[in-house]
Formats: sequence, C-alpha cells, structure tokens
Amino acid sequence: MKMVYTNESNILVNSAKNMLVHNGLSVSVKNEHNSTGGHVLLANMELWVNHDADYLEAMKLLSKLDSRKTSEEWTCSECNEKNDVSFEICWNCRSEAVPQA
Repeated sequence: MKMVYTNESNILVNSAKNMLVHNGLSVSVKNEHNSTGGHVLLANMELWVNHDADYLEAMKLLSKLDSRKTSEEWTCSECNEKNDVSFEICWNCRSEAVPQA
C-alpha cells in the first residue's frame, strides 16, 4: 500500500477516491472517522492505493485534477469566449479548457 493523497476535506478525498475507483484502482481511505466529536480532525484523511503497482497510475490520474485548476477566468482557444473559473468546458462552443502552465 502507498499513500497517494491527503487532505482535511472529506469531499476532496472522496472525490479523488471515486476517480481512482472509476479508473479501476483498488483504494483505501484512512483517518476517515478520526475526529474529536467537534468536527475537528485529529489527522488529515489519507487516500492509499492497495497495490504498490498502481501508485504511478494513481499519481498520473490525480495530477489531472490539479492541472485543470485555474485561479481566474479563461478564454476559450476555439471561439475566444470568456469563461468563469468554475467552467471546465466553454459554455459557448463546448471545447475543453486548456490547462494553465
């Protein structure tokens, strides 16, 4: 087993988990229920691949999540329409956002 992701957010860890499972990887979540009762985590949640051989594939898939993040609106490379940061595809022509460098 190897850890591939950690975060305090249940939503982000489970989103990453779902993506890996959807792509056929066997994973486990640790520290999922590790709170003080006041909704304060004692430790971040951790996402682990169950098979060491899946580590590189998991990291590759998870890097796609980070590469799509942008901090401002973006302009579509196909139709030059401005799109809000929350859009992953152009609202006008449905082209995918080009990852920011």
